[in-house]
Amino acid sequence: MAIEGSFPIRIIAVVGPTASGKSDLAVRIAQRLGGEIISADSMQIYRGMDIGTAKVTREEMRGVPHHLIDIKDPREPFSVAEFQTLARETIHRIASRKKLPILVGGTGLYLNSVIDPYDFSGPKDDFNGEIRTYYQNMAITQGKEKLFEALMAVDPASAAKLHPNDQKRVIRALEYYRLTGKPISENLQAAKNTESPYTVFWIGLNMDRELLYQRIEERVDAMMAAGLLDEVKALLNQGCQPDGQAMQGIGYRQLIQHLLGNLSLQEAVDLIKQESRRYAKRQLTWFRRDPRIHWFDSLKIKESTEIERMFAELSAFMRQPSEEGAEKIGYNP
Repeated sequence: MAIEGSFPIRIIAVVGPTASGKSDLAVRIAQRLGGEIISADSMQIYRGMDIGTAKVTREEMRGVPHHLIDIKDPREPFSVAEFQTLARETIHRIASRKKLPILVGGTGLYLNSVIDPYDFSGPKDDFNGEIRTYYQNMAITQGKEKLFEALMAVDPASAAKLHPNDQKRVIRALEYYRLTGKPISENLQAAKNTESPYTVFWIGLNMDRELLYQRIEERVDAMMAAGLLDEVKALLNQGCQPDGQAMQGIGYRQLIQHLLGNLSLQEAVDLIKQESRRYAKRQLTWFRRDPRIHWFDSLKIKESTEIERMFAELSAFMRQPSEEGAEKIGYNP
């Protein structure tokens, strides 16, 4: 489905670090403004990965339609380019029903890939996959750390956003550099400086850093109590490979190392908490660079005065003059 058109579609994006309350706020907005939610989470797309991804439950959805959750088998690969296509198609379907599309998530690249005109087509591989194979062999023979060092040398901006274990994206960034002579991060930055195909109101949630870290640790403890270890075992028994893309998610990766005998259970849990805190910090670094985001305190937004202030800003946004034809699609109060 093409995204071109003679009118802008208005959407809301709810962003922020893990455990900041994005899902609950998005549901409240959807209930009040007649919206439907599109998950922009790189892990909640996978079926059977519920506890470790803090996937929203049916009860938490409170009757609001949610999209792009449980759409992939965890044994299958999935790319940001595929997400971009699916999310944009979903936005248009929601808007065609005169509902408000609401993107919610903490995966910055996924969000920006939809809202901004990112081009993931990239250069053609003129070497029949030889470059990719070269780097795949490097990972096997020299280790993922050596592969990551190679990326840091040519594209430190991309390396700062990736984890050394995210081998697929590290290799893609190296492949892009070898084929074009330019860092892939330059392509992504150029997209950010180009006009969005949508009219977007960005809402960012944040809170005191120490309190956020406390909430993250409490969430990890709750996940373990809810059976995260059993969830990991079940995924492995279904044929998911320990080094598979889905199994590189925080929580899954560490518990797999425990099951392999490389970590005690307590060591694995401590690592999950540590990596979750680091991930939250990376999320905030990503989002804080975007001047379009209207920031709200996660705790204050629960107060009537603060959430009414937010809805007042949203109402003003939705009533802004639009291009001819805009009133025919999407939400108009």
